[in-house]
Amino acid sequence: MIEVKNISKKFNNNVVLNGIDLNINKGDVVAIIGPSGTGKSTFLRCLNRLEKPENGSISIGDLSVDLARSDKKSLVELRKKTSMVFQGFNLFSKKTALENVMEGLIIVKKMDKKKAEEIAREQLKNVGLLEWANHYPTHLSGGQQQRVAIARALAMEPEVLLFDEPTSALDPQMVGEVLEVMRTLAKDGLTMIIVTHEMAFARDVAKHVIFMGDGVIVEEGTSQQIFENPQKELTKEFLSRFRNA
Repeated sequence: MIEVKNISKKFNNNVVLNGIDLNINKGDVVAIIGPSGTGKSTFLRCLNRLEKPENGSISIGDLSVDLARSDKKSLVELRKKTSMVFQGFNLFSKKTALENVMEGLIIVKKMDKKKAEEIAREQLKNVGLLEWANHYPTHLSGGQQQRVAIARALAMEPEVLLFDEPTSALDPQMVGEVLEVMRTLAKDGLTMIIVTHEMAFARDVAKHVIFMGDGVIVEEGTSQQIFENPQKELTKEFLSRFRNA
């Protein structure tokens, strides 16, 4: 179980998140949807403290962290339980795909290189990129780079995977290959929180859908409830744009 309480964040006087609460069961796939600029990505970044909120806490299993006042040790433990996949891939340009996946295992988990390489190769195989293990990011397509980033996140064996608009930087023809990997992860029972504009994917894969607007959760429910019978006008208006696109 993941429990998020009262996440609040502002930039200067601009309130970006206003007291967000969320409960997630193990194995759930949660999609966060909503207009741009409503705090979705900021919320995700607060969950593993890439952004420091003014208030808020997160509990994952037996770990509880006050996100506004965390010490370094707590943050290390939090980041062992949460791995993030970014929209811009965030790969090390001077490291091969294999070395990118190994990096966290060696630096964070203090694993020896032989074991780290074994795990990295297995995860690259899982995302269909083992034959590209010795290639550098500049030699990979955007879709391949994002799959390396997913392999890197998986290698850390997190309790929850965070995806921040993982397909938004990709050309349309590359989106499918990344979403297919994510579909497989969902079938395998991984717990995932996904900020996405891919409505068809959210509808098909997510168990729980959250619609955010102006820094709050406007509406949440099952995929069927949100996409087929939304209750709030903001949700209806937002989803109608995609139906009419």
